[in-house]
Order: sequence, then C-alpha cells, then structure tokens
Amino acid sequence: MNFPVKITEESFAARAARVAEIAAKHADTVDAEGRFPREAADAMKAERLLGIQIPRHLGGEGATTTEIAELCSVLGQACAASAMVFAMHHIKLSSLVEHGADSEWHAGFMRRIAAEQLLIASATTEGGIGGNLRNSICAIEITGDTCRLEKDATVISYGSHADAILITSRSGPEAASSDQVLTAFLKDQYTLERTHVWNTLGMRGTCSDGFLFKGEAPAAQILPKPFAEIAAQSMLASSHLLWSGVWYGIAVDAVCRAQAFVRAAARKSPGAPPPGALRLAEVSNLLQMVKSNVVAGLKAYEDAKADPDKLSSMGFAVAMNNVKIASSETILEIVNHVMLICGIMGYKNGTPFSVGRHLRDAHSAQLMISNDRILGNTSSMLLVHKQDTSLLG
Repeated sequence: MNFPVKITEESFAARAARVAEIAAKHADTVDAEGRFPREAADAMKAERLLGIQIPRHLGGEGATTTEIAELCSVLGQACAASAMVFAMHHIKLSSLVEHGADSEWHAGFMRRIAAEQLLIASATTEGGIGGNLRNSICAIEITGDTCRLEKDATVISYGSHADAILITSRSGPEAASSDQVLTAFLKDQYTLERTHVWNTLGMRGTCSDGFLFKGEAPAAQILPKPFAEIAAQSMLASSHLLWSGVWYGIAVDAVCRAQAFVRAAARKSPGAPPPGALRLAEVSNLLQMVKSNVVAGLKAYEDAKADPDKLSSMGFAVAMNNVKIASSETILEIVNHVMLICGIMGYKNGTPFSVGRHLRDAHSAQLMISNDRILGNTSSMLLVHKQDTSLLG
C-alpha cells in the first residue's frame, strides 16, 4: 500500500516536532522508571516516521540519512531514550534499504514496515564476544527452506517492544566467526527469554535487556549479502551518524538550559556580566564543533553512497570512526560545562535547568560501540592507510 503524502523537509520537521513534544512530557518519568517511551513510540507510528527511509516505490518516503539525523537531533532535545529508539530503528532499516531491495521477501518486508509502521530492533551483541559486532559465536542452521537460530543476546535494543528483530550470526555451523549473516525475524517467529535486566546509569528508556533468542523462519529472510558488506557499506556510517544526531540533540537542549540560566541571571543584575557568561561562550563553541563534525560526516556519507568501493574503503571507515569519537567525547564536555554554568540548579532534579538526565545519557555515547575498540580499529587501519589531509575531502 502506498500513502500519497506530500513530503518536504518542513513536513518531516513538523511531524518530528509533534513527537518531540509528547516525548518531552514523559522524558523524566521514562528515565526515572526505566520504562519504554511508549507514548513517543506510538507518536512516531502515528506520524508515520518509522517508514520514511523506505523508498517511495515500496510505500515509504525516501528520506535521506541527513534528514533522519536531523529528526534524531530534534527528538534528542526532548528525550534521549526516545531519540535512540528512533535512531536504532533507522540504523537497522538502512541495512534493509541498502542491501535488501533486490530480495523479494525483504522488499515485501519493507512494504509492511511502511504500511504498518513496524518497529525494528537490533541484536548484534552476544555473550562471549560482547559488543564486537563483526564476530559471532552462534550460527544459523538452514534445513531446506527453513532457518533456525538460538543466540545468547546480552543486549537487544527495546527487544520486548519491537515488531521484528534483525539479528547477526555465523552463516552456518562450520563458518568462521567473522563469516556472518543478518536475518530478519518477525515477532511471531521467535521467543525471548530475559537473561539480563537493563538497569543502567542513562538511556534507561531504551530497555535494552538481554535475552536468549530462539527463532525459526523461512530461510528467505536471511539478507542476501554478507554482514561484513552490510556493516561496512551502511551500518557503520548510519550508526555513527544517527547516534551522533541523538547526542547533538542532548547537547543542544543542555546548552539551551544554560543560556536560559545566564539570561535569567543577567536580568537580575543589569549592567553586570552574569556568572557563567564566559563558559556559555565556550560551550557554544564546543556545540558548533559537534555540529560541524556531524554535518561533514553526513555529507561524506551521502557523497560516497554511489560508490560501493569508497563505502568499503579504509579511508571512509576512518572518517566515520572519527565522527563517532569526536561527537561522543565532546558532548560530555558540553554537558559538564552546562552543569558548571547552572550550578546547583542544574545539579538538582526538577528545575528548568536540570541536566542530570542529560549527563547520564551522554555517558552512554563513549560505550556505544566502545571508543577504545573503535580507536583500536582506527589505529590498525592507519598503519597501512594514508591520512586524508585535504579540506576538500
């Protein structure tokens, strides 16, 4: 089914703004209770934002990664957990859009996502390997036209609340740990037995519990391309860029609170420099650096999309890794600055200037995927790859 909706950047923004308004109302309770942001997720479905990346001929709206990153930022300013759910959904969707269009089953699946606004979860982590997504212990077993998979998934993003899960595994029992495939399982094709509870410092509303996953489905639901290719050509870039959009949104909202605090202080003491004014100028500079970093990364990805060799190159991987590292480290510095500007009013919960939730959510950035792991991968590539030194890319 196709939906004849006239799409413009403004209409994306207007729809996301309505979702953000709902998400903001519930952000503190979602965080305090560690519950799934159901109201925001329902609003995303009502505004038909879960299918916007899908091509128009499959019932979607053909949204670009840049447009989706902007919506991640808008939602991130309201509720980081809601924004991360939206980002993770579209990261998984990018694998389908970029690598499943030639598969009849996956094309039909995308039509369903657009028509029914299905929420897609991710299961790439595994007991024994942690967050090393380019290796798997579990293996998919194919018998005739049927595939079966059992995986000790230590984290499945909002797994209990998803309509389908995209999950990694070895391509078969005899395959090497790096010989992986990505398979789509629908909700009625798997069971989840909770093994770990998502009780975390921040990003509490993503409800990324651990589960023993057991699934059985038609083998046609395995994506036709190796996961190594999917990871290099779509998942790496979309993860780092859309996550960075969320983190930028967190930082924007924190800086806006700091700006309001300094303005309020200035009104109380006309003619005197308000406390925190210089730090506000410093934090504005840091925020612009994050924005420039993400915008440059988005442009590099959009430019490279037409060239599979460039997408798989070391230079591109290094560039995307650097976007993630810079964004994830700088937003922590920004929110820390804001805490100093707002003082006790920022430290306390329940004030217009509270940034405790922002600070805790921001701490997740360096762990998704671990910056140490990313830096290790980048250092290995730089041993053989010449560093790009041109301003023109």
